[in-house]
Amino acid sequence: MSEKIFIGVAWPYANGSLHLGQIAGAYLPPDIFARYHRTKGNEVLMVSGSDQHGTPITLKAEQEGKKPSEIAARYHREFLECWQKFGISFDLFTTTGTANHAQVTQDIFLTLLNRGYIYKDTVSQPFCPKCQRYLADRYIEGLCPYCHSPGARGDQCEACGKPLSPAELIEPQCRICGTTPVFQDTEHFFLKLTAFNERLHAWVKQQTHWRPNVLNFTLRYLEEGLKDRAITRDIDWGVPVPISGFEDKRIYVWFEAVIGYLSAAKEWAKSSGDEERWRAFWQNNEAKSYYFIGKDNIPFHTLIWPAMLMGYGDNLNLPYDVPANEFLTIEGRKLSTSHNWAVWLLDYLSRYEPDPLRYLLSINMPETADTDFSWREFVRRNNDELVATYGNLVHRVLTFVYRNFEGAVPTPGELDPQDQAILNAAQDTLKTVDQLLYGCHFREAIRAAMSLAQEANRYLDEKSPWKMIKENREAAANSLYTTLCVIANLKTMLYPFLPFSSQKLHQLLGFKGKVEDYGWQPQRLPPGQKLLPPEPLFSKLDDSLIEEETRRLGQAPG
Repeated sequence: MSEKIFIGVAWPYANGSLHLGQIAGAYLPPDIFARYHRTKGNEVLMVSGSDQHGTPITLKAEQEGKKPSEIAARYHREFLECWQKFGISFDLFTTTGTANHAQVTQDIFLTLLNRGYIYKDTVSQPFCPKCQRYLADRYIEGLCPYCHSPGARGDQCEACGKPLSPAELIEPQCRICGTTPVFQDTEHFFLKLTAFNERLHAWVKQQTHWRPNVLNFTLRYLEEGLKDRAITRDIDWGVPVPISGFEDKRIYVWFEAVIGYLSAAKEWAKSSGDEERWRAFWQNNEAKSYYFIGKDNIPFHTLIWPAMLMGYGDNLNLPYDVPANEFLTIEGRKLSTSHNWAVWLLDYLSRYEPDPLRYLLSINMPETADTDFSWREFVRRNNDELVATYGNLVHRVLTFVYRNFEGAVPTPGELDPQDQAILNAAQDTLKTVDQLLYGCHFREAIRAAMSLAQEANRYLDEKSPWKMIKENREAAANSLYTTLCVIANLKTMLYPFLPFSSQKLHQLLGFKGKVEDYGWQPQRLPPGQKLLPPEPLFSKLDDSLIEEETRRLGQAPG
């Protein structure tokens, strides 16, 4: 029986281009997971969208002298281009700027308010006397009170990941003019997180399948005790507060953005022609919901969003898993967009194919610890593993078969124990990769698949069909047929990671339609199936690009 899998993906702020840290942390893993489940025959709904509200967008707009809506629209178009070129297969990638999202957000706000989980309070907020306005989250920065890192924002410290309030910052300053703010009273709404501490603690302790870093990070917060958090702000860009007297305030972006998972599911259902279709993923005890994010977003998805769902009621599913990744460094240094110490996805795609990058980020994924991207490692992995190991296996077999067996899959005779052993290994690896992907262990899964490719190369070298064909054509046909079957299985298990080259190989092997259509099952090729003329799956990269690309780091894009 097929499963229903809901995949919520972190909503990128529509204030800047996507870089590899974001791709490795939050966007490639869910695509691998979604492609795997679709191939398994499971029903998948993967959603996200551009986070178009909040101070990141208004700050960018002020810097460029544009309207926030113009900035948001520009980067939303760029995100869509990235997903298409890099192969991130969303079922819906929307925005927080839709009327549907505003309606769902306001409904949750009012329901929580009516149930006593949201309350009004007067708070002291930073006000810039020079700019003559209240300073929302990212308009104020200072020293983190926990780790003392400079540049901590009014909502969160990027260095240690702690959520913050502006009043906690040491030596706060207005980001626009550098003035020290004064604190003035203003009325806001708060989410009563303290009401959920015990219930969340009991629920979180049951999530033993979560990654240790996610589970421990979440439990630490609960053991320290949750604090109520403001969910409105003094700003004019965002979802309006649906309460009279609060027309000049907006719902806080961190509260509103997580609601996007539900609003996107409802938008997807409407666009499918069945407005109730979202319920199968949200009100079905058998459905599982996964949230793919970077580690800086863990508390919003393991504590705040579950608390909102608990308070809202309506039997909405809590997260089943939150497989958050750690960070990706670039050439041994922490990624910094302000200093352009980053590799931008669209810039990469303007010069190179998507699959080599998908491969490197998968086999080096920061699942439980930070990992590093370097151009030297990119070239090495491409040339030594994709080209020399996997690509060479495929190309030499297809080329030899195409030339010597009239462009068709050879008809085998009786297979010997060595043939059967490698076929069994392929079947076992397919099961292993299945189990690893199901548990969101992406690094181990792709490494298991590549180990099979290495084993297949050793088998082929021992069988040497290019020598055997002169003296025993049937034996050569057996080993070539066997290797083609192993390659067909590799095509299936590598498809979630390498969709472009896997689809190309699928067609070279003479299959029709999409890889997904053939299911997650052992693959055997029909003898006599016509092959397409062989083409290399991957291209060797010149070592000179290492220095060339490394030199680009830190320079202004142009």
